[in-house]
Amino acid sequence: MEGAKLVFQAKKRTGDYHGQMNFENFRKWFVESLLPRIPARSLIVMDNAPYHNVYVEGTSYPTSSTKKVELIDWLQQNHPAAYEESMLKPELLQLCRHLCPKPEYELDRIAEEQGHQILRTPQYHPELQPIETCWGVVKNHCATECDFSMQGLRKHLEDGFEKVTPTTCQAAIDDMRREEDRYWQEDMDIDEADE
Repeated sequence: MEGAKLVFQAKKRTGDYHGQMNFENFRKWFVESLLPRIPARSLIVMDNAPYHNVYVEGTSYPTSSTKKVELIDWLQQNHPAAYEESMLKPELLQLCRHLCPKPEYELDRIAEEQGHQILRTPQYHPELQPIETCWGVVKNHCATECDFSMQGLRKHLEDGFEKVTPTTCQAAIDDMRREEDRYWQEDMDIDEADE
């Protein structure tokens, strides 16, 4: 998307930018650079990076890191009849997730206010994330042209972005749809075998 690139130099030598990205940086880019440039009523496909999944302020949802006592407290306050003292933490967590209203993600709220919708791909499934193919094109170009200088990297990065054409994007989306169809077919085959 022309004018919507977010490129920055990480400050730490961890080899991964994810530690440098946070919700505020991503939100700013999302609101100021992406949303104004996409067509009305767009479907925005996102992975499950932590900075994509920040809840609207004041809401929460139980996770595996939620303490057992917090799960018990919530159940006692909201659904005392559903809680049993003998329940183990996994049982409490499952019950809380079933009974707790799903909180809204901040980015979903922002997107929906402007008429867009966000679709999140399952965790650990880059084959369902078309952007991974596009990033692969850019990274492969940069690796091929590498001169081990920051100035060269900046130039090669821009050249790499130019290689991600509408045709590249459409091919990535088509590949993702084929993978998705394959998963659906596998599920239907398993379901029919169980009948």
